[in-house]
Amino acid sequence: MTDRVYLRHSTDKQTNARQLHALAELLQAGAPKYEDPATSSRIYAIRRPGFRELLDAAAIGDTVRIADAARLFRSTKDVIQIREVLQRRGLHLRIATGAWSGFDLAADDPQTKLFVTMLAGVLEFQRDMISENTKEGVAAAEAAGKTLGRPSALSEAAAAAVVKAFTEDGTAIKALARQHRVDPRTIRRVLDAAGARAVPDDPAALPDDADEVQPDPSERTVVLDVPGLLAKHLQKTSDPALRAALQAGRTIRRGQGHSVRVTAQLAVHQAALQQCASLANGATPAGRKAYRAYADRVEDALTGR
Repeated sequence: MTDRVYLRHSTDKQTNARQLHALAELLQAGAPKYEDPATSSRIYAIRRPGFRELLDAAAIGDTVRIADAARLFRSTKDVIQIREVLQRRGLHLRIATGAWSGFDLAADDPQTKLFVTMLAGVLEFQRDMISENTKEGVAAAEAAGKTLGRPSALSEAAAAAVVKAFTEDGTAIKALARQHRVDPRTIRRVLDAAGARAVPDDPAALPDDADEVQPDPSERTVVLDVPGLLAKHLQKTSDPALRAALQAGRTIRRGQGHSVRVTAQLAVHQAALQQCASLANGATPAGRKAYRAYADRVEDALTGR
């Protein structure tokens, strides 16, 4: 069982000194360290490279150690995602100091789930208040005639050309970004400032498909490789959709092993993963490794990575 230290700070101007101090005893004892420097809290933890590296290295029974909850999650959605991933992999989560230091935040009992959700709600409220205060400060500065932010990457003439190309010629944002050698976000900011991407007030002006209900991600068809150990485990499945998908799959040889390339709805892959849950805590390292590899593929497909 290994303690694994996770650190994160939001901007280049911030440091991890306070976190290092809170986790000093663990680090001095040789606990491996994983870090996401200058990473916005808007990026969910499971998408941060440092945290992904920690998950890839962790084994069942390991404990993720953080200095405070805000280093890892700042919203209830983040909490749900993190707890699901940690529970599926058999990992623990503990805060180094404070009233929460005695809790395993990844525990599945109702009391811990309630406490963690409440904590996430408080952190989300704090983030929203900071955002609101920032907007008020920006509005006050603009009212006073102050120029805020970095200098624009595009001149006024270039910005006008971008708006014209987007609205009149239908040029894609990424194409405009390549043409002007800027990040696509710069193009989006220019278009938003000009109201070029604004939703019209008249619903009739929207495209015909604008009111369509967005499809459930689980209904999307994806192609995923099912490790051979899991495919063998699923041979006796009673799920007809899963059985048909496996039978139609293509065997891919990988050295001494193999996988089955399965084309099916994401819901079918999720059902397959659920039926292989016993392998996650199984006796063989190969079974646990195969389960984790497939779980990562399903998770990546679900989140669109």
